[in-house]
Amino acid sequence: MKFMKLGSKPDSFQSEGDNVRYVSSELATDVIVIIGDVKFYLHKFPLLSKSARLQKLITTSTSSSNEENQIHHHEDEIEIAEIPGGPASFEICAKFCYGMTVTLNAYNVVAARCAAEFLEMYETVEKGNLVYKIEVFLNSSILQSWKDSIIVLQTTRALSPYSEEMKLTGRCLDSIASRASIDTSKVEWSYTYSKKKNLDNGLRKPQAVPRDWWVEDLCDLHIDLYKRAIATIEARGNVSADVIGEALHAYAIKRIPGFSKSSSVQITDFAKYRALADSIIELIPDEKRSVSSSFLTKLLRASIFLGCDEVTGLKNRVGERLDEANLGDVLLYDVDLMQSLVEVFLKSRDPREDDLTAKASVAKLVDGYLAEKSRDSDNLPLQKFLSLAEMVSSFPRQSHDGVYRAIDMFLKEHPEMNKSEKKRMCRLMDCRKLSAEACAHAVQNERLPMRVVVQVLFFEQVRANNNGSSSTGNSTPEVIPASRSTNTTDQEDTECWDTEDIKALRGELANLRLAKNQQENNNKGKLIKGGGLGVSRVFSKLWSGKERSGEMMSSSGTSSPGSVNDDSKSSSSTSKKH
Repeated sequence: MKFMKLGSKPDSFQSEGDNVRYVSSELATDVIVIIGDVKFYLHKFPLLSKSARLQKLITTSTSSSNEENQIHHHEDEIEIAEIPGGPASFEICAKFCYGMTVTLNAYNVVAARCAAEFLEMYETVEKGNLVYKIEVFLNSSILQSWKDSIIVLQTTRALSPYSEEMKLTGRCLDSIASRASIDTSKVEWSYTYSKKKNLDNGLRKPQAVPRDWWVEDLCDLHIDLYKRAIATIEARGNVSADVIGEALHAYAIKRIPGFSKSSSVQITDFAKYRALADSIIELIPDEKRSVSSSFLTKLLRASIFLGCDEVTGLKNRVGERLDEANLGDVLLYDVDLMQSLVEVFLKSRDPREDDLTAKASVAKLVDGYLAEKSRDSDNLPLQKFLSLAEMVSSFPRQSHDGVYRAIDMFLKEHPEMNKSEKKRMCRLMDCRKLSAEACAHAVQNERLPMRVVVQVLFFEQVRANNNGSSSTGNSTPEVIPASRSTNTTDQEDTECWDTEDIKALRGELANLRLAKNQQENNNKGKLIKGGGLGVSRVFSKLWSGKERSGEMMSSSGTSSPGSVNDDSKSSSSTSKKH
């Protein structure tokens, strides 16, 4: 930190209690200056030699002049109703008048400068006066230092409007903006940067100065000054929008309680933080990629929690980039908000372009969101679950494990669901796109309708046969049960599957897997027979039993998820056998 020492005489100011300051001298004091609740017992001559205002106060006896300056004069006692910086800054000026040693630094220089201006300590009164010396210190040292400029800027807020009238605030902002906008190769001063840097064999690599080197140092500024600093930096046009976005992100993390946490925190001063969040939203650059999606989702969450008025624009920005969002960032959103974000995402897509990657990301996000939200049975009723899930049911997915997990979690938390509701929910899932792990879990899942368990078993058997026949040329038994989107009649509410047949089917599937493993281990190149045909016979028996009970089923082929109507509107179709 830069500093400047003025004067050479020893400091002889003494205290008597908390409210009295005096100069220890052989000469008796002849004037009392009252600043606030502190009395200064001083000598007239040193003060008169350097302060034009004190000259007027001491020599003027007319009350009209006193009232005009809001200062009262009573013989040898002068009361100054208001002086910038209060008693501390007046003492600096008084010591300078006596020639005593006084030290100026970034923390007190603005107060001293404002007080010197107030006391009219100009060059016209005496050469080398305090105003001149402070200006030299500001221009040659303080405003040439990155961190000192920030400290000085912080002190100007408490000294407004004096600091504004003397353009001290503006000069600090210009100094900060000029350094933040400089080419990073010319940055030679220290700065705060806590982001992780690359390490090579435990040794830190020499790195170039990052583009956002300055953002953390500005986080200590009050929001009013921060807004002006960012606006001044942007006005210079040398800092890209994404760096401005990084600055806003860093400021929000430090200033908004719980911004980076996955749970809400206790806040007492809602008005303060509401205004802060509104200001950050206002500062976000218009460029779409200027801030990260994670920052937007966290800011939206904080804004809603704080009760900010204008969140529509922020909500639209989050929805347009929903494919970039992280599950942890959206878990505190309620279902209605999540649904509105998906709607914004759908509206923002160009119908002429089929952005499969983005849609797949949103589908994965919603699947995870529903699975986690299903734990909160009170706030996620069936209809809201279905409404949100069906909005993304047609989105591409490499796997339907996420859909299965969400359905299973909901069924676990809502054991009171009837068969019709369970079937409607399970139509969201394509059994053919479940992984082997998900299939293994599903076939043992007693919460699923028996019909779904049979479908999972069948497609697992088909997959096992296909894996084996790819090297032997054997064909898969073509018994195709209804897929996830099959329409059924109301008679399906009474499940007719035989428990022994299901057990037999599971046994055949286990035998098929065992045979396949033995074949791979022995490298014989031929599929051990018996497994596939046995499973086919069990399936045939199952379907025959269903047909005898009056239920007819058909395969939906490659129909997309979510294409099923409610059970009340479903119709039956015949099954195909080959």
